[in-house]
Amino acid sequence: MADRRSGVTGPPEQGRTTAARAAAIAELLLLEISNLLDLYSKRESLTADVIAEDSRLVSVPPPSSQLDTADKLWRLHAALLQCRGLMERAIAKENEEMGSGTGEYETQRKMVKERLTFLINITGELVKAVDGPAAVTPSLSDSLEPDNLTLFELKLWVFRVFTEVNYWAKTAVTILQALPKERVRNTRYRSTRSTRR
Repeated sequence: MADRRSGVTGPPEQGRTTAARAAAIAELLLLEISNLLDLYSKRESLTADVIAEDSRLVSVPPPSSQLDTADKLWRLHAALLQCRGLMERAIAKENEEMGSGTGEYETQRKMVKERLTFLINITGELVKAVDGPAAVTPSLSDSLEPDNLTLFELKLWVFRVFTEVNYWAKTAVTILQALPKERVRNTRYRSTRSTRR
């Protein structure tokens, strides 16, 4: 059965549960990427004055309040897919240029990538639940591939990748925490209308 106002199909509890799980995963990802950014900054001795704010690396526009639930979820899902692509490139480039290790930083980096993949899977479920399109995301620009960079430039690029994941983790928390409330409000609205008949 579909909730016409929210566009979510299936039993109301199912959509609410999936959205709540997704929000919890997004919160964990946000905590883990924040820890990774701290570890990386300390490891590479990066300070705020050398870290310049550049434009976004992900080519998906941030969801706005004017969009419906399906469009917000689609944009979020597409952005998270691009974030994973960027993380994979950053990890490969770091391993190639600086060698791979097994310390706290590498463990945290692996955890972030796995949590991001889990969040992608569950947001994909939510996109399908709102009858959204399959998430076809624009491919990452080849210009983002950090070739011919000095070691310092590569370190800054990796930091930018982690910052991008952090930005989209925050965005995910905001969007996904709003979904259960929206579903509850819509479910109550329908219940009230049906009792008045």
